[in-house]
Amino acid sequence: MQPALPRQAEITRNTAETRIHARINLDGTGQAEIATGVGFLDHMLHALARHAMIDIMLKATGDLHIDFHHTTEDCGIVLGQALRAALAEKRGIRRYGQALVPMDEALAECAIDISGRPFLVWQVPFSAQKIGEMDTELFEEFFRAFAMQAGIALHIVLRHGSNAHHIAEGCFKAAARALRMAVELDPRAPDTVPSTKGVLEA
Repeated sequence: MQPALPRQAEITRNTAETRIHARINLDGTGQAEIATGVGFLDHMLHALARHAMIDIMLKATGDLHIDFHHTTEDCGIVLGQALRAALAEKRGIRRYGQALVPMDEALAECAIDISGRPFLVWQVPFSAQKIGEMDTELFEEFFRAFAMQAGIALHIVLRHGSNAHHIAEGCFKAAARALRMAVELDPRAPDTVPSTKGVLEA
């Protein structure tokens, strides 16, 4: 089923802390062009694009001489804004998505509701404070910013795992697979907003 209109968006955000430009295509093939200056974040966003089957172009420059917090959070903000814009009225989408993804010894679960009511549940204990140079606490900041700006309820839970790299990658891949399901067009309801209220907003 082909979308009636291109489900694409382009967002630019410039602050005293970061400068970010992003473009997404919800009906892409998972192509990614990512450059944030944070190597592990680039790796995770490539995985997000590939497994969500969403084309993502994102270029960011930030105050990395301070730490990675502002860049990571603001990338989440911009991608969330882009997702919300690309979905527009959310007509024809499945709305809900869920995934359970193994990554070697780690098992991550994600559920998404594109509801217009943003919320994050993050139950992901990490075995280490850093992966390379990146603080593992920043993954929660990324997903919170993403969920708040996208207007989605996002639940990410680690079932089990011990390797911090595997835990993070499992979470991003689970989020990607759940997102792919949720934004997918439903051939049984091609022009319908999937809500009894007729709108998907707060």
